[in-house]
Order: sequence, then structure tokens, then C-alpha cells
Amino acid sequence: MTKYATLLLLGVLTMTQAQTDPRMYDIAEAVSAERLEKDVTILANFGTRHTLSDTVSDTRGIGAARRWVKQEFESISRDCNNCLEVFYQKDLVKEGANARIPFDVWVVNVVAVQRGTKYPNRFVIMSGDIDSRASEANNYTIDAPGANDNATGIAGALEAARVLSNYTFESSIIYTGLSGEEQGLFGGAGLAAYAKEQGWEIIGVLNNDMIGNITGVNGVISNRDFRIFSEPVPPTETERERTMRRFYGGEVDGISRQLARYVHKTTQTYMPEMNPMLIYRLDRFGRGGHHRPFNDAGFAGIRIMEAHENYTQQHQDIRVEDGIAYGDVLEHVNFDYAAKLTAVNAISMAALAWAPPAPENVQIGGIVEPSAKLKWDKVPGAVGYKIYWRDTTSPTWDYSRAVGDVSEHTLEGIVIDNSFFGVAAVGKDGHESVVVFPGGVFR
Repeated sequence: MTKYATLLLLGVLTMTQAQTDPRMYDIAEAVSAERLEKDVTILANFGTRHTLSDTVSDTRGIGAARRWVKQEFESISRDCNNCLEVFYQKDLVKEGANARIPFDVWVVNVVAVQRGTKYPNRFVIMSGDIDSRASEANNYTIDAPGANDNATGIAGALEAARVLSNYTFESSIIYTGLSGEEQGLFGGAGLAAYAKEQGWEIIGVLNNDMIGNITGVNGVISNRDFRIFSEPVPPTETERERTMRRFYGGEVDGISRQLARYVHKTTQTYMPEMNPMLIYRLDRFGRGGHHRPFNDAGFAGIRIMEAHENYTQQHQDIRVEDGIAYGDVLEHVNFDYAAKLTAVNAISMAALAWAPPAPENVQIGGIVEPSAKLKWDKVPGAVGYKIYWRDTTSPTWDYSRAVGDVSEHTLEGIVIDNSFFGVAAVGKDGHESVVVFPGGVFR
């Protein structure tokens, strides 16, 4: 091996060792399984949280549930000197919008905003679903406790708010309970439209839907595995962008896929005991979740959930049939596991909210040359930049090099044809932005 090759290898190995922030370990350890169990129990005890259910009762139905969620966010805010802006965001969904809307209904989301000190209009969002359902999608009177689906998700958002409200971030964090998911993803669509109206710059949406089950219907039991679903490219891409992909690549490098890789990397760095599984799919086969409306609006969004589902406990009337106990009840939820996935969300949001904005106008060159060239526009708050690359068949960014506070760099001896490339901005504490895949080519 030549001296140059040795130095190159050492450089790659050194730069792939991420700088760690001790606060991240504190955040992960602060998540409480006991508090999650308390919150999930309260939510399940509302009997049903069906989107079409009672909105007047204080003890049963979607109205009681969303008022309780709002009160909890307000209580968290009082404990952090009113650091959260808590409000309802709602839309009237008219009768006949689809077969699951038999009459006009207000779909009401609960939103809690923790404003960033430097970039108050940049947001990373954690969502969970307030609503629940049983076997019949439109039966809004029968019991549907929805302990795992999805009291665990909204309890996770509450717990993340309790933990992260003890810190100050440069970018804003939103914790939200969305409604109307089971009736057609109406809550997510409403909040995504609201975000557009308000001009929010959304870094990414972490949608949590079922984060408490460790026993799969296939017999697999694991409290370490979890899935990260992400679509390959945005549905809003232009015809020109689709054409460019044929020649320059990027079929699996859209903004949501980069967000998924970011959560994967952050988990492996700070919670190596967990096994994050990158699933190259928008959602489970033929199914949907509340990140999809944000994707439809052009925002990066992913779904974080358990790896091993049990379908006897999803969308089921509570009953015993052929010796099988059906129903989404408390006894099936593993709260230690829910705490781990809540911690995954908390550290990922903290890293994103502490990081500088992603580099802009990233371009790549080096066609028919022995080296890959990248250039980009600098962003405020970055103390340096990091170039990432990987084999074209690899799901993760496997190699990287810190290149300092510059706006371009050439990777000598690395042929552009054989790898995919991206650039991330690095902040003073070592936190990085999401990797940006080149959107243009130069010669």
C-alpha cells in the first residue's frame, strides 16, 4: 500500500468515527417506561378514541382524550417556564369525504411547539395518533382502547416533550397528537396544509405508530428490533428531476430516505443495543400512516414502529375466539420497549434541532475523471462540512470525510461512477444536518 493510500484510509477511518455529545446519552436515559405506562393506561381507559366518537363526555371518547392530551402538554409547559406553545389545529371533514366519514366531523390535532433560539421557523416533528378503532372502521361506540395502536405513539410524544423541554435547541421541535388517522389520514393532511400556510420549514416528520409490541404474530419476540419506513423519492418531484435520475442516480436518495438514514445512524451511535431496520417502502404493504400526508405535501417524513406486529391485537373487537384473545389492550404493551423507541425519537430530534441547516445547492462533478468533485452553498451555523459516500448497492452512508469550513472539495482517486455521494453540515458540538444528495451536476 502506498503512503498516499495509507493516509487516505486513515482519513476515512478517522472521519467515520462520529463526535459524540454526552447530553444525548442523558436524553435517552431520561425516558421513563413508568410514565409511558401511566399515559397509555389513561388513554386506553377512555374506552374508545374513535374519530367519530363522543366529544362531550369527560370520561369517554375522542373529545375527552384530546382535551387530556392538551392538558398534559400544558402541564409540561408550566414545568419548563411556559416553553411550549400549545394549541388545537382543526379542520372540518365533510360527510362523504370517503366511506369512513358518514357525517360531518371536526378532526382536531393537539400541537405543542418548543421554539428554537436561532431558527424558530425550522421544525422537526414527532407525531402519534390520538384516535383508535375496532373491527368495523365506522363503529364509534364499541370499546376500542387502542393501547398499542396508537396510545403508545401519543404517549411517546408526551414523554419526549417532558424530556426535551429541559434543553434549549437552535431549531424548533413540535410534539403532536394527530386525529382522524383511522378514517383516512385526515389529521396529518390538515397539519401538513397548516404547515404550508404558515410557511414552516420542516426538517422532518417522525411519525410513531405502534411502538409497544415485541411479540410478533409469527412467533418472533424481540425488544431490540424496530422498523423505519421511508419512501425512495418525493411524490412532488418534477419531470426534470425524474429524467435526471436516469443518468445520475438517486432512485433511493430522496429527502425521506435521508431522514431515515439519519435516525438509523443516530440510533447506532447512541443506542447501539437497538437494531434499527431500514425498510425501503413508504409503509407496510398496501397500508398507510400519518407521515404520508406530509410526504404528499413535499416534506420529509418517516414511520417509526415495532418490527414484529401482532394482527390479532390491531383493529379488533375485544373477544376470545378459538382460544385466541383479540383486542388492542394494555396487557400486550411492553413499556420498556416503548421507552426505547421513544428515546430513539428524542435523540434523533435533539440531534437535528442542535445541528445547523443542511447545505444548499449541492452539486457534483467528475464525469470521466479519476476523482469525484462536490460543491455547495455554505449555511449559517456550520463550522465545517462532511462528505459522505457509499457503494451504489449499500443502504447506508458507509464512508465519510470531514473537509472543514469550505464550499467545495475533490475526493482524489474515488471514481464518481462507482459510488453515491452526499454532503452534511456540521455544527460546533459535532451534530450534523441530514445528508443532502446532489441536485445538480457541474463539469
